[in-house]
Amino acid sequence: MEIKEYVGILKKRFMLILIITLLCTFTSAVYSYVIAKPKYNADISVIIGKNETDKASVNNYNDLMMYQQLVKTYSAMTSSRKVIDDVIQKLNLTMSPKALQSMISVAPQGDTQFLTITVKSYEPETAQKIANQVAQSLADQSKLVMNQDNVHILDQALLPEGPSSPRPMLNMAIAFFLGLMISMGVAFLIEYLDNTVKTEEEIEKLIGIPVIGLIPVVQGEE
Repeated sequence: MEIKEYVGILKKRFMLILIITLLCTFTSAVYSYVIAKPKYNADISVIIGKNETDKASVNNYNDLMMYQQLVKTYSAMTSSRKVIDDVIQKLNLTMSPKALQSMISVAPQGDTQFLTITVKSYEPETAQKIANQVAQSLADQSKLVMNQDNVHILDQALLPEGPSSPRPMLNMAIAFFLGLMISMGVAFLIEYLDNTVKTEEEIEKLIGIPVIGLIPVVQGEE
């Protein structure tokens, strides 16, 4: 099939393509603006290392490498039951530990001693409050469990200025392109499944002789 034929199919099925594409985009807009409830992210960073006020200890290269490895340990510890239970107790939360764990994500910042704790919530104040307490509970439990003062909070989590999700424009753009691809696929599928004879060339291929001169002239009644 030549490019000209492809273009012809797209022109022929233009309304179908337009309707499916607009329907997908409209559905995404309704979901993003009406159905989906906004979520807010609150971030807080902690650093894993020796207490800077301890003058007797001096960080060297081996210390830095060791603490970079410990970042992974503290990353897992952030979502542990001890830390989660401490957060629930300190903030008097009514949610289950599993529900709170699902709100928290932890990510090391590359090959550094920094650990970023992110809390997602439908309420910006709740996200901020939980993020700050998770960092504090991690520091407290580190002292109790590991007998080490290795977790230091850099700054308190800020109140989120806007929702992190959904992202309506991004969702609509994705829906538009998906709808366009799907509608074009449907158009070509319909054309492929259509076995009706449409042109003289197809008739000639079907019967094996030229069509010209075979069509009888119908005379009207006198």
